[in-house]
Amino acid sequence: MPNDAAPATLPSPMPFERARATRDPVPPVRHGAAARRQDAAFERLTQAFALLVLATLVAIIVSLGISAWPALSKFGPGFFFDSTWNPVTNVFGGLAPIYGTLVTSLIALAIGVPVSFGIALFLTEMAPAALKRPLGTAVELLAAIPSIIYGMWGLFVFAPLFGDHVQPLLTATLGRIPLVGALFQGPPNGIGVMTAGIILSVMIIPFIASVMRDVFEIVPPVLKESAYGLGATTWEVVWNVVLPYTRVGVIGGVMLGLGRALGETMAVTFVIGNAYRIRAGLFEPGNSIASALANEFNEASDPIHRSSLIALGLVLFLLTFVVLALSRMLIARIAKGEGTRT
Repeated sequence: MPNDAAPATLPSPMPFERARATRDPVPPVRHGAAARRQDAAFERLTQAFALLVLATLVAIIVSLGISAWPALSKFGPGFFFDSTWNPVTNVFGGLAPIYGTLVTSLIALAIGVPVSFGIALFLTEMAPAALKRPLGTAVELLAAIPSIIYGMWGLFVFAPLFGDHVQPLLTATLGRIPLVGALFQGPPNGIGVMTAGIILSVMIIPFIASVMRDVFEIVPPVLKESAYGLGATTWEVVWNVVLPYTRVGVIGGVMLGLGRALGETMAVTFVIGNAYRIRAGLFEPGNSIASALANEFNEASDPIHRSSLIALGLVLFLLTFVVLALSRMLIARIAKGEGTRT
């Protein structure tokens, strides 16, 4: 008897298979030779951009070295260890500006890092939700204030208050402590190395605090919640969980602030006193490399004078390079240690 049944047909694709087929992107059609030429051109273009940065860096170093050579050849290594700066007799030594740059930057870090850490800790762990955004925005706005505004505020507002009320108090209290007391001696006129360091600390706090806050926020919540579940306090969670997880980013933020402090010009020029001398007292006027360049470069008519200023610029460049290199070495060492422990 003939079979009247309908011929068998293949089952249609399942609905989810049809949806996936329409959802998956179609790979682009690559035309062999043209695609290879495009890839090669793109690679060369990006490589040229990277080499341009390296070439610019080398050009800066070479130009600074050539321009600074007359002063370095005349004064020799003593240029870096002599505090004499006399344009009349053409005798120049860079020790006083170098000393002022380092001391003001260290004061700025000593004040700015703990304050920035406290701000970042409060914003990420303790601040109510209604305050996090306004306070975070306010901290970031401080970074947008021009440095000359900080200098004017420091000269006309902070320096008088500091000289009339804070400096006499510090001299009467900390100034009586053996050894340490010598740091808090000097005329209470509000202008000096300490004032410049404090103004610098106010300027670098927004940068360090913003970086710390951002890296604190990337810590996985499960790690902190686990520590809280074991009975840890907020400080124990921050010290034992948050900081070990984010210390590379924290070090990067601190180095960013240090770089800003080393190269700051206008704010320091207003309040440091611009005196080429080295004193133990932090209330004494001093000078920095950036402020020396800002004050004298346009008036340096003698070639040796101009070359000495450029030599100071070369020193500042090398200081920044050394700070960056040390930070990279520290970060690499930390990463290596974490890999060893893992």
